[in-house]
Amino acid sequence: MKLKTKLFIGFPFIIVMMAVLFGVSIQTFDLSNKNVEQSQRERYQKIEYSNTVQNEINNISRYTRDLVLQDANSPDFLQTVESIRASRRTVLSALDSLEASAIREVKKDLIRQIKTENIDYTDLQENCIALTSAGKKAETIQVINEAAVERGHVFKLVEELKNLENVALDDLLKSTAAANNQSLVVFFFYLLLTLLVGAGITLWITQKVTRDIRKVTSVMNGFSSIQEHIDLPRIDIRAKDEIGEIAASFNAMAQSLEEHARHEKEFIEKIEAQNWLESGIAEITALCQGVQDLKILAQFLITKITPMVEASYGVFYIKEGNEKKQYLKRLATYAGNPQETTGEVFRLGEGLVGQSALENRTIMQEQVPGDYIKITSGLGATVPKNIVLLPVAFEGEVVAIMELASLYSFSTTQQEFLEQVAKNIGITINRVEAHMKVGTLLKESQVLTEELQSQSEELQLQQEELKTFNEKLEDQYKHSEKRAAELETMKTSLEEKAVQLEESSTYKSEFLSNMSHELRTPLNSLLILSQMLTENKEGNLTPSQVEYVKTIFSSGNELLTLINEILDLSKVEAGKVSINPEVVDLKEMKEYVERYFLPVARQKNLDFIVIFSESLPSKITVDDQLILQILKNLLSNAFKFTEHGSVSLRVREAEEHVFTKNPKFRDAKWVLAFSVTDTGIGISEDKQNMIFEAFQQANGTTSRKYGGTGLGLTISQKIARLMGGFIDLNSTEGRGSTFTLYLPSQDVEKEVSRISCVEAAVSLDNSPTPGAEPVGVVSTVLPATNESQRRLEGKKILVVDDDMRNVFALTTALENQNMEAVFAENGREGIEVLQRNPDIDLVLMDIMMPEMDGYEALRCIRQMLEYTSLPIIALTAKAMKNDREKCIQAGASDYISKPVNLEQLFSLIKIWLYR
Repeated sequence: MKLKTKLFIGFPFIIVMMAVLFGVSIQTFDLSNKNVEQSQRERYQKIEYSNTVQNEINNISRYTRDLVLQDANSPDFLQTVESIRASRRTVLSALDSLEASAIREVKKDLIRQIKTENIDYTDLQENCIALTSAGKKAETIQVINEAAVERGHVFKLVEELKNLENVALDDLLKSTAAANNQSLVVFFFYLLLTLLVGAGITLWITQKVTRDIRKVTSVMNGFSSIQEHIDLPRIDIRAKDEIGEIAASFNAMAQSLEEHARHEKEFIEKIEAQNWLESGIAEITALCQGVQDLKILAQFLITKITPMVEASYGVFYIKEGNEKKQYLKRLATYAGNPQETTGEVFRLGEGLVGQSALENRTIMQEQVPGDYIKITSGLGATVPKNIVLLPVAFEGEVVAIMELASLYSFSTTQQEFLEQVAKNIGITINRVEAHMKVGTLLKESQVLTEELQSQSEELQLQQEELKTFNEKLEDQYKHSEKRAAELETMKTSLEEKAVQLEESSTYKSEFLSNMSHELRTPLNSLLILSQMLTENKEGNLTPSQVEYVKTIFSSGNELLTLINEILDLSKVEAGKVSINPEVVDLKEMKEYVERYFLPVARQKNLDFIVIFSESLPSKITVDDQLILQILKNLLSNAFKFTEHGSVSLRVREAEEHVFTKNPKFRDAKWVLAFSVTDTGIGISEDKQNMIFEAFQQANGTTSRKYGGTGLGLTISQKIARLMGGFIDLNSTEGRGSTFTLYLPSQDVEKEVSRISCVEAAVSLDNSPTPGAEPVGVVSTVLPATNESQRRLEGKKILVVDDDMRNVFALTTALENQNMEAVFAENGREGIEVLQRNPDIDLVLMDIMMPEMDGYEALRCIRQMLEYTSLPIIALTAKAMKNDREKCIQAGASDYISKPVNLEQLFSLIKIWLYR
């Protein structure tokens, strides 16, 4: 049989064998893959059941915490309970599915343990629901903590179950991989066998050999006609036989010839470039010889260098100025346009010119934008394609900058030429500058010589005078040295005393700050809850119980008054009370006093008389905040010590004898007298001086009838003196007292002008000034109008506070206004709750908290772009000087001190929600 016939018979046989081999292999792999996919689906389903158990238990935990913040009778409460039970059913269903599919006893035992722990966790859930339904929120929180521990046990067992499933899945994958590898080995074995059988086919080999020989012959015949040995033809044969070796040898020979021709061409170009470089540098060096003017030198250089590197535009900048202020000034141009807007002067670091000089570095710019400088000619204008900024240095310091623009890219030879030229011309520029400086100095020296000659004669006369003066100074110097030593000793002693006083003041401030925080924190929840109980909205309190609550609230206010008085006294003694006079309308002051104290008079059945003299001006200039604090203290004391009769406030111009008694009043436009008169118990003459001392009263024994700390009059007297006035007392025991505040007032027109000039520079302390609360008055929250309530309904408020008493009080007050409240126990948790609830409308942020305090939490929230405009009201029980400024700087929208007044709090919330 002929070779050609055998090849035609063998080729179809090989094709059939390969088809059978591929069919069997594909079927085997497909069956294996189906088995693996089925097993993987089962394993993944079990893992999914485990994940379902964990997710639903997490949902149950979250729903349980929500019960604490919801009303037991509300639809949301019932919905939350139903959500807990729905999640519980999902957990049981997933556990049943896991148990049904479990085969190994280890897994079955583990699932039974999970079910047992879940039963305990279910009991705790029902206990929480029952306690919350009964209104026992404190017990509910304790049960929630127990449930969290039980939930951790369930999570741990579920994680063990997931680990077992993951191990089983890994074993399955390993066994599958081993089976696939074995199938691949068998597949490749049969494939190799098929290829060996096909090796006998010679027809393809015969045709291939014939075709390759024709290719070799064709390429070799055309090789002799090529003149330059560049881009020689190749024989495209990659067979590994004798013809392939011939083709490879021929191709290697052609490549060798091409490389030799390329090296020869590069060598010639390099020699030509080197010759051009050396001749150009020599030409530039010769051009600079004999030039003595910088402007001429710059014009020569830019005119010569620009065309040598095939550039079309050039600018030469020279560095001028002193060490403190250096700049680069344009000195010469090549092909410049009078209408161009390029800079004349650049500071170091300004633009690419200044940056190149600052860094002493060449800057190349390609792909120049269309609005850049244009290269113009008589035929038109175009944008350069390449820009180079070349620093010219002398001894490491830049003295000039060359900027060149070209329509083509700068070649390596041209760049090297520019670098060499820059090194050489730096020396020339320094030489020319030195020569110009010498010429300038010579001219200046001639003028100075003439001036020195005339000054020399004057100095001789002055030296004789100075000699006499120095003798006198010598005597004074010895005396001053002795005095300086004495002053140094006194200065050291005073500095030591100042340090001691500063430390004492710091310790005192820290103590009062901490004491204020510790007292205000429990007082906050006490006042809020008692204030809410006085409203008796549900009507479930008897009149006696309402009176009890009012007594609790009144006592809390008296305690708050004590805290405020102590802080006020500390501020006054430390000199931290600033006087900020402003124009005050006396009519508004009168209305304020009547509005504030008329309820007190009605409650005690006393007459309250307020008389402002008609001779007074309509407006005066005083510190409105401080004068009202003094009047509140005086009137509060008058009502406290008066059982029958009346209390009156009379404001008039001071009598003439007051000016005589106090000479400092003579410069005042007005001296006002504020007299508070009562018909109370009066003060004996021997006790009248003592009552203005701190913690002193007319009757300070334990059997006294009237309470108080005795700080109000002390604070009032000190503030009055700071304002330039004083308080006078006229009293008869058993018949009543008259306290008169004498206070100077400036001219209103002049003061208005002064305030308008300095108003922007005055920093006022915006913290609310604590004043004495009238005895027997219970401040209650005024009933909000329907419109105000509707504006608050449905708003979601986040309360961040570490004290659960305050959290409970605030959330209850907010929910009474039909607002939704969520809470967090520290700043970090507050941020997490805020991120989980993007619909929060406002945040109430406590400042003093563990782990992350309010200041840090405020800064973190404000760094998040989505919360830059979120209203945040800071709450603090510290209430010391500058606390408001610290809160605002940290990122708070507003500030309110504890104990929180609910009316004030709701007003702030409305302002910031609808700002």
